[in-house]
Amino acid sequence: MKSFIQETHKKEAIKTLSTLLSYPSYLQEQSEGNTPFGPDIQAVLEKTLEICQTLGLRTHLDPEGYYGYAEVGEGEELFAVLCHLDVVPPGNLSLWNTPPFKATLQEGAIIGRGAQDDKGPTVAALYALKALMDSGETFTKRVRFIFGVDEENLWRCLEKYNEKEEKASMGFAPDSSFPVTYAEKGLLQVKLHSKETSSFKLSAGDAMNVVPEDAVYTGELVDQLIKNLDELGFSHEQEGNAVTVKGESIHSKDAPNGINAIVRLAKGLNPLVENKALAFLSEVIQEDARGLSIFGDMRDDASGILTCNAATLSIGEEETTIGLDIRYPVTIAKEVVVENLMKAVKTGGLEYEEYDFIAPLYVPTDTPLVKNLMAVYQEKTGDNKEPMVSGGATYARTMENCVAFGAQMPNAEATLHGPNERMLVEHIYQAMDIYAEALYRLTCKED
Repeated sequence: MKSFIQETHKKEAIKTLSTLLSYPSYLQEQSEGNTPFGPDIQAVLEKTLEICQTLGLRTHLDPEGYYGYAEVGEGEELFAVLCHLDVVPPGNLSLWNTPPFKATLQEGAIIGRGAQDDKGPTVAALYALKALMDSGETFTKRVRFIFGVDEENLWRCLEKYNEKEEKASMGFAPDSSFPVTYAEKGLLQVKLHSKETSSFKLSAGDAMNVVPEDAVYTGELVDQLIKNLDELGFSHEQEGNAVTVKGESIHSKDAPNGINAIVRLAKGLNPLVENKALAFLSEVIQEDARGLSIFGDMRDDASGILTCNAATLSIGEEETTIGLDIRYPVTIAKEVVVENLMKAVKTGGLEYEEYDFIAPLYVPTDTPLVKNLMAVYQEKTGDNKEPMVSGGATYARTMENCVAFGAQMPNAEATLHGPNERMLVEHIYQAMDIYAEALYRLTCKED
């Protein structure tokens, strides 16, 4: 099978990716103007559209700054490639071996925040399209790259897009792993509030979809806290009257594979202070990211077990707030999940607030979209891996007949949302080759 990808496409892809990685495009809320998510996000969106114009695509920038898109081809049908240009914050900079917002080529990989999620996959798909354009193929559908910029938070960008713009007839999100993710667990993010006074302030956790890697306490209880942490066997560091409890960061969808620093801090502090939220974290959530004490063994054959990540904790003088990220099985009703959680919250004396909800995704494996994507992947790689179910949430959920498709190879280490995020250059090229063939079959060949 021939490849559409030439050496020039590979070189340009790495050059473009290096440019996009230089933007610290994580959320900075703005109340005025047309940069609702912050100037750095607006800048990377505008730069991406500028690059798309140089590649020969027609572009559009939302006047309100929520999204942009670039397209090529003619026809009534619209095929979407759903990408995002925002990233999670870099976290603890001391854990990075290279600057997070300066692309570094090292040991065959490109390193930087967004390399794997989602700037690297976005660039791979974009230059796959460019390769088709350069080969002179005729598009029987319009191909539209839709660039969101609030994926790591509340998806307000694609919500705004769907209010204003044309929906796609099919498409994929290059924001997962190969081969095809045809089902994604439901996502429920909640905040649990406890209105009570506290003698200290504390803020931990950078994002709702990340297992926190550290949590810092500063105050008069340092010596007692360290004693408790030592007895529990929890890793920590002390500097003056501050104690940093250490965890292991990972994406919330894989929370059982991480170590939650917030929960560990709560377990150390709980015997020392009266705080309903700390008690809930320590005694109910515990170190079980499956939420067994709240939900029981909630799972299904299609998508596995529920996960529950205590992602954020904020203790103020008069209120404490916990942020939970829950990924629940595709066949379980949201109402069942909420009912179980509400019982535990009420017993713990906390108040429940829904922060975000995204319904599960399910596209049958016998649809033309999934069958074509699977065929391309299997023919290009020789890998007969079956289509998958994920606890992750991608933009594929925002439109009908869309799935997640790559770009992480099955044997690649998942470094997204962690320090030293990286993507092997070889895997970028491999993804480009797969995407080019997939786009050719789905948007150039007659049905």
